[in-house]
Amino acid sequence: MPPPLNTIPARRGKATRLNAGEAIRIINTHGAQVVDTWAFSADDMGEFMSMEHIRPTLGRIFPTAGDALVTNRRRPILMFEEDSSPGRHDTLIAACDDYRYGLLGCTDYHDNCTDNLHAALRQLGLSSPETPSPLNLWMNIPVDAAGHTSWGTPLSKPGDHVVLRAVMDCVVAMSACPQDILPINGAACVPTEAHFEIVGR
Repeated sequence: MPPPLNTIPARRGKATRLNAGEAIRIINTHGAQVVDTWAFSADDMGEFMSMEHIRPTLGRIFPTAGDALVTNRRRPILMFEEDSSPGRHDTLIAACDDYRYGLLGCTDYHDNCTDNLHAALRQLGLSSPETPSPLNLWMNIPVDAAGHTSWGTPLSKPGDHVVLRAVMDCVVAMSACPQDILPINGAACVPTEAHFEIVGR
């Protein structure tokens, strides 16, 4: 039987433990949902997948299948093993937070990826002293020749997936981004659920 699918509810987060050698398949079920993704060492939550360290290690801003994703201690934590999408994922943009939505005009609390990360970790009895910048799966941030960025819509299609394989025992957390003001979750600006499954060795 295939492994069971787990739901990342729209606007919410989920976290799971991975043993070294196991992999997680993250699925863009409806095709246009950004999934903010983090990984922490199971032995020390102070060691985590770091976009600031991944970019110089790879020499580019878009990770692709075959890349090692490293931590803030420059050790591989995940291998980017497979990608069925066009491969546009973001390493530049910080996780959204309530402050961000205030700047976008919200006067009441808005669901956000920062709070989703910490809520997902609490479900496993864990906490992180900070919010690392996430790997924003399927987030399309075009960069022009002058270095300007813009908010693009995802290039992915329904059912696209990535496979990330654990190099060390780790905790992977994901947030189905609640952004509904800018078109990063598609032109309709409607966040949707995503799914994941754990794949063995």
